[in-house]
Amino acid sequence: MEHLTGSEDRGPQRIVCLTEETTEWLYLLGQESRIVGISGYTVRPRRARAEKPKVSAFLSAKIDQILALQPDAVFGFSDLQADIAAALIRAGVSVTVFNQRSVDEIFSMLFQVAAMVGCADEGQARIAAMRARLRAIAQAAARLDAEGKRRPRVYFEEWDEPPISAIRWVSELIGLAGGVDIFAELAQRPLGKDRIIADPTEIVRRAPDIVIGSWCGKKFRPERVAARPGWERVPAVRDGQLFEIKSADILQPGPAALTDGVEQLYRIIEAWRCRYG
Repeated sequence: MEHLTGSEDRGPQRIVCLTEETTEWLYLLGQESRIVGISGYTVRPRRARAEKPKVSAFLSAKIDQILALQPDAVFGFSDLQADIAAALIRAGVSVTVFNQRSVDEIFSMLFQVAAMVGCADEGQARIAAMRARLRAIAQAAARLDAEGKRRPRVYFEEWDEPPISAIRWVSELIGLAGGVDIFAELAQRPLGKDRIIADPTEIVRRAPDIVIGSWCGKKFRPERVAARPGWERVPAVRDGQLFEIKSADILQPGPAALTDGVEQLYRIIEAWRCRYG
């Protein structure tokens, strides 16, 4: 009866993470021992791949293997994993699917996960540190504004065929770092299919000063981008301002985007402003 009457709030002890961000966050909180299964796409932290069984992709999962792990919690992300979640729920598993699309929503997810594993205070402290760094980046960008440095027009490409522009948290971080997302109106749309740029010549027309590629699952090829029809007129091509940020660093709606991802955005944008602004 001890486990029923004890006062200790244990939280879930056997967690399966269907996407990378909750895995990285639990490792940062020192709670990696609770993780019993991860996504096959996990690269942060790198050691997780060697330590934890890989039981899912993004749109599919090995349901039988997950059930064999006897999880008392499964963490997922977005409506795209709804079918996986439904199958696990029908099998009696407790599933929490987060749907964070903005910077504030990412912070909310991080706090909820920390609280669920009894680390609310440490989670809050880490969140406060991340928020403080974001404020410092925003203040540095504002100082360049005050010096009259122009903010560059930024085209962030999630995928190349067809071209898909930045999701909301990336668009927000571009603005925070001192840039202007040239397809900010599309960033409000949560699904990638709704951010497809139907007419690629529109990218040329909007004349980005910087192009950042983050092709999820494959290497960004700046030379292919520069060779697209009409792109010789794009300022970013003319000035050699085509860069890659790895998708694991920026398209993961968790700690990575709010640390390594935004730092890379800031360095790229700040360098442009100091040279061309």
